[in-house]
Amino acid sequence: MRRKEVLRALGIFQRATADQLWRMLRPADRHDRCTRDTLNALKKTGLVREETRLESGHKLWVLTEKGHKEAKTLLPKSVRISALRKLRLDAKGRPVKDDGYDEHAAAVTSTAAVLTGAGYGTPLSWQTEMAHRLPYGYTQYADLTMRAPDAGVPAMLMEVDRVNEPVDDLVAKLRRYHDWFELLAPKADASREKAAQGAAVHDFRLWSRIYPPTGREGYVPLAFVFTGKTEAQRESRMRRLEKAARTYFAGEPYPGRGAGITAVDYHQAVPVAVTELERITADPAGAAGNVWRRLGRDEWQTLGDALDNPDGDRLYEVQWEQARRRKAEREAAEREARRPVCTTCGAKFTDERWEYLLGRGRSWGNRTDELCEPCLHEHWEQVQEEKTARRQAEEVAAREAAEAEAKKNRGLFRRRG
Repeated sequence: MRRKEVLRALGIFQRATADQLWRMLRPADRHDRCTRDTLNALKKTGLVREETRLESGHKLWVLTEKGHKEAKTLLPKSVRISALRKLRLDAKGRPVKDDGYDEHAAAVTSTAAVLTGAGYGTPLSWQTEMAHRLPYGYTQYADLTMRAPDAGVPAMLMEVDRVNEPVDDLVAKLRRYHDWFELLAPKADASREKAAQGAAVHDFRLWSRIYPPTGREGYVPLAFVFTGKTEAQRESRMRRLEKAARTYFAGEPYPGRGAGITAVDYHQAVPVAVTELERITADPAGAAGNVWRRLGRDEWQTLGDALDNPDGDRLYEVQWEQARRRKAEREAAEREARRPVCTTCGAKFTDERWEYLLGRGRSWGNRTDELCEPCLHEHWEQVQEEKTARRQAEEVAAREAAEAEAKKNRGLFRRRG
């Protein structure tokens, strides 16, 4: 079993030390002795060889051509085997060393080892040198690609930096990743992609055909792992990267949403986390500890917290609801201030009374339109009473007039008789 584990791991990572393989494959063992024994046994059968000895004193092991062929048969088809590291000899037949490349390769494998040991996937969760081809003729290779959905990270790209290249080169890498994430998928409808908003845009992009959904806003996250030089130099490097690359990771304010919305739209941004191998190895919790910093933030967090977006969609939904409620309250207050007041009793019109007048068309010359419903009822009762009184008075007057006329007529008749 150990033999197969070691061959598979070297097939994925190309180069590794016994210490790295122990931490990645058998972290429960007390030391790397069994792993060293396995490597020596594989060496005797011609499956592995010593590439070089690192500055740390550890031997760096690689597969031979025979071992590379066997490792390929042991890896699942979904896992790409790394390129064979062929033995190069100088004119005198001595192995040619490539110290800079070897040290970088060792740092890459160490990064995978410490993350695997912290529960981020298994050795089979990793791929090295994943190609991201761009239309302008450049291919951006990721040092590491991790898939650890059980740890809350469905996919993450990683770049290992030994503090030996210009910061501008790191910014250029991030820019190229951002460009690649914006590529349309084959046969995708460009007009529909342009009209889409938020996470819906990703359905039209090439990256969503290759990587699983991130479970968060934004593109597949990218981590820069720094190692080497001094702590101050690494810190300076992280700050310079943060300042120069803000365009690609900072996100955008939600457009046209009014005051009170501070949430950030991360859907078209690359979440970028930074860490240091030295910080990880010094923390008791290793890579599972608060050893990650999201660019744009000051605090060191766990990887899950660093990749999370508490100021993104969730905050936007809360703030949008608060803004909607404030707007409704403001509009209600403004409407209430316009509510008519009865000119008789001073009471405000009810909604029904106001809506009736608005629907009918209010006439301010008509006194009845200036009355609330109770006063309007009293008004019409008074009008009715007045009508009744007038009618009764008219009836009495008419009756009295008729009686007077009749009396007058009787008087005339008696005189003539």
